[in-house]
Amino acid sequence: MMNRPDLPPEIARRRTFAIISHPDAGKTTLTEKFLLFGGAIQMAGQVRAKGEARRTRSDFMKMEQDRGISVSASAMSFEFGAYRFNLVDTPGHSDFSEDTYRTLTAVDAAIMVIDGAKGVESQTRKLFEVCRLRDLPILTFCNKMDRESRDTFEIIDEIQENLAIDVAPVSWPIGIGRDFIGAYDLLHDRLEIMDRADRNKVAESIQISGLDDPRLADHVPADLLAKLREELEMARELLPAFDRKSFLEGHLTPIWFGSAINSFGVKELMTGIGEFGPAPQPQNAAEREIAPEEKPVTGFVFKVQANMDPKHRDRVAFVRLASGHFERGMKLLHVRSKKPMAVSNPVLFLAADRELAEEAWAGDIIGIPNHGQLRIGDALTEGEALRFTGIPSFAPELLQTVRAGDPMKAKHLEKALMQFAEEGAAKVFKPMIGSGFIVGVVGALQFEVLASRIELEYGLPVRFESSQFTSARWVAGPKDEVENFANANKGHMAQDHDGDLVYLTRLQWDIDRVGRDHPELKLTATKEMMV
Repeated sequence: MMNRPDLPPEIARRRTFAIISHPDAGKTTLTEKFLLFGGAIQMAGQVRAKGEARRTRSDFMKMEQDRGISVSASAMSFEFGAYRFNLVDTPGHSDFSEDTYRTLTAVDAAIMVIDGAKGVESQTRKLFEVCRLRDLPILTFCNKMDRESRDTFEIIDEIQENLAIDVAPVSWPIGIGRDFIGAYDLLHDRLEIMDRADRNKVAESIQISGLDDPRLADHVPADLLAKLREELEMARELLPAFDRKSFLEGHLTPIWFGSAINSFGVKELMTGIGEFGPAPQPQNAAEREIAPEEKPVTGFVFKVQANMDPKHRDRVAFVRLASGHFERGMKLLHVRSKKPMAVSNPVLFLAADRELAEEAWAGDIIGIPNHGQLRIGDALTEGEALRFTGIPSFAPELLQTVRAGDPMKAKHLEKALMQFAEEGAAKVFKPMIGSGFIVGVVGALQFEVLASRIELEYGLPVRFESSQFTSARWVAGPKDEVENFANANKGHMAQDHDGDLVYLTRLQWDIDRVGRDHPELKLTATKEMMV
């Protein structure tokens, strides 16, 4: 990573990262505060506030606003100090993990948010594994320190043991729960004092010269100060010091302690991302690696969001730029269709607000409104036929059949389902025999989201019913073998929205049997979304 050429200054100052966490660890609140400090919003909307005030800025889907959870990953860009941050918010809810996995292909680093009382939870572990597979550098923020939380060493131990990564504290909490008054900044020898009265106010910083500075006693009660000195002495003995090389390689995570709801520790975390976080990294394509400093513009679609604006049935494809300097109005080659595409109204996002992007650089995320031409995995280039790799599509774990409340509206239903399939919100299978569709998802909550969105966005009440099938596998192999297999198993065959063959089954035994009887065929649970 160290011997790469210098990046153009505009690219070097970009930081593209995602926030991952278990539901309820405070991810949406942290996102809000980032936007607040980045000057993107004037007042952070609190997730649990009353009525209209609680509409947090990064959740725009009606269901997200009603339930207070983030369902779809949204992207936001804002300036902070000398840096340009591109923050991709990911759904914390485990039922939306596929959207999250794909989002992590578009970022260079991740912030892991941990609840001080609960430590490392199941969903955090899953998402962390994905970051591990991609060698993403991870910064950790231990949130909710102003509530009763666990011992600091205990939290650090748990992260090290569960996630097998070294943890280097860069700040240390002073007091816990009701006694929490702030944190000591180990990197800059500063005392950060929290203001409990005003939640949107930045903490007061007091520069001191180490832990022996007598001025500490003016701000920290004697018992807490003695404990702080003792803990920090132990921490310096037992825990590794922060090392940027080790962090960038994904072996070590720096940890900050704070309280997002009180705006505490957030600014230090943001400064940390700017100072230590990686600049835009090279991206992998099937043909070669694409370096961000290359002149030609290249990018890939990692997410499609339909009906962001219900008044205009639009779809926005979120594109991560892998290289070059993009300018509005550029003609790019849409590699899958081999057609040129004039990108005349690309947008940048500030939560649900959008503005036209006059220009963008490698590392940025832009939205391209389109009417279904762009799909997840598509590449856009200045002429080179590239296929970006590593964007997964997973076999659904739950299958249900779907029917429109009004049989006359079957055509409308098909259109709605195809739209969600292209967005990656669900898998839609058309069985070879019989009418109707089978919808597959990764988590049960997605059926509710789909039903509510089909009704809201298309005015179609639908009902999901249990299907006789429980799992789906993509079928690959020599063409004539695949055709013979499909004809012999018509009752089990379906096509996905790309027209690829899928084998639907009730039992793992069926899958094993196909493996035994047809060694030349491959049944897979993932499909690379390459075109």
